[in-house]
Amino acid sequence: MFADEALDPVRVASVWRKAQQGAQQSRGCQTPAVLSDHAGVQTRFTASTSTQTEPQEQNLQQGGLGGPDPPGLVDFLKRVEDLVTKELEKNSRSHAFDGFQANWEEGSDHVSLLHSLQHPGAQEPGLHVSAVSWSCTGSVIVCAYGRTDDGDWTHQKSCVCLWNLDRRSLRPKQADLVLDVPAAVTSVCCHPKQPALIAGGLYNGEVVVWDTSRTQDPVLAQTGMSADSHREPVYQVVWVPLQKKGEFGVLSSSSGGEVLLWLVDPDQGRLVLSAAYAFVRQQVPHSSSLKTRGSSRVGVSALALSPWDPDTFLVGSEGGLLLRCSFSSGPPAAVAPDGRSVAPRAPALFCFRPAGGPVHSLHCSPFHRYRVPPPQTPGVQTLSDPTRLRRNLFISAGTDGLVRLGSLLQADPLLAVRVSDSYVFQAQWSPSRPLVFAAATGQGEVQIFDLARKSLRPAATIRDGAADRTATCLAFNGADPRLLAAGRSDGTVGVWRLSSDLTEQRAEESLRLEQIANQVAE
Repeated sequence: MFADEALDPVRVASVWRKAQQGAQQSRGCQTPAVLSDHAGVQTRFTASTSTQTEPQEQNLQQGGLGGPDPPGLVDFLKRVEDLVTKELEKNSRSHAFDGFQANWEEGSDHVSLLHSLQHPGAQEPGLHVSAVSWSCTGSVIVCAYGRTDDGDWTHQKSCVCLWNLDRRSLRPKQADLVLDVPAAVTSVCCHPKQPALIAGGLYNGEVVVWDTSRTQDPVLAQTGMSADSHREPVYQVVWVPLQKKGEFGVLSSSSGGEVLLWLVDPDQGRLVLSAAYAFVRQQVPHSSSLKTRGSSRVGVSALALSPWDPDTFLVGSEGGLLLRCSFSSGPPAAVAPDGRSVAPRAPALFCFRPAGGPVHSLHCSPFHRYRVPPPQTPGVQTLSDPTRLRRNLFISAGTDGLVRLGSLLQADPLLAVRVSDSYVFQAQWSPSRPLVFAAATGQGEVQIFDLARKSLRPAATIRDGAADRTATCLAFNGADPRLLAAGRSDGTVGVWRLSSDLTEQRAEESLRLEQIANQVAE
């Protein structure tokens, strides 16, 4: 029924494969022949040396080196044990080397220039460096620009420039940050704890706080032209610790005879007046013999805080007065109501011997302190009582060319040093040497004095350029005392490195400072 049948196969050719084979092409490439050459060198002389030490066998045992102790060592240690222990206890109670720091460097008074900073935008209109300040980290220097000579420059715009000296790409002729200011800047002060905050005083009477961490608008708070603000140029601003731990206010002084304490309100972007102090000649102690010229107000030209007593501050005036003042005491000031939200008080408690001209600078010693005896009445403490004040030293400088060393409890100066035949714009204690201070003079020099020396001649003198380039301001670096910044009238700021002799504290230096403080002026 079924049978096998063979049929011829049917083949279907692949059109795709044929097309692919037709599209294939054969190509090739070849690089030119590579040429090579061989060369060799050979030295004429050879030498071979070797060293070898004698083999040593060290048998280390648990608890120390092996081997027997030298003969008599144990007996010797037992004999001297009591004597050595007695001497060590005696040394632990001795104060012969208190304050001594070993100095392994070779002594030198050399001062070297590290950086010469300048901002062309401030130099072109002829602005001077009016103030310099270091950040709390010691890496950023803040330079304010204004004028220190006479002339009508009340509407001249100015700036505040910042340089970070730790940057690898430091550009001395281009500031890292420039803060434009609508008026001349007379004073700047960096925050003691927050490196981004800077307080500044302006010639038009305003006080401003900048926050450099804010890129859009660095102005954190300002007084503006309100009834509470200054009516005269602000000569100085400083940060003041408040009663609440960790908080600071801004203290400002002006030639209008006022010192104002401001609280920073960042939410509203303004400075709120917290306290006001006015200086009237009739309420200044022992000033009745002074000649009164024009207004009865005492123009404040210098300001300093006591590092040991938070209630005490010093004031220098345009007429040469030196006053010790108190934040917490004083009667109401004898001034007419001027619409301020806070009634001013008269804080002056004590008047030092006046200077021969306007006082440009005041600075309290960060080292000297006198122990305050406990109050006779338990639970009663009167900060305004002179016997309760810590007797720390201060220096003052002004137009008479002298730097006076004074004590808070003595009217007459302990020492007067002739620094210059011209003005002295600023004087400041060294943060590391109790007997060293620096002064910026109108002759263009920065003089550094060391009271530990027998002679009162400068231990070092910084000269930078022509004599007509006045040294207008200076500032020691608190984080790195080897650095000293000095601003000049040509708009440049020099950063200098001081030698170890000017920065390393010596043995018994604090004792010498105490001896100077205990002197009684003749």
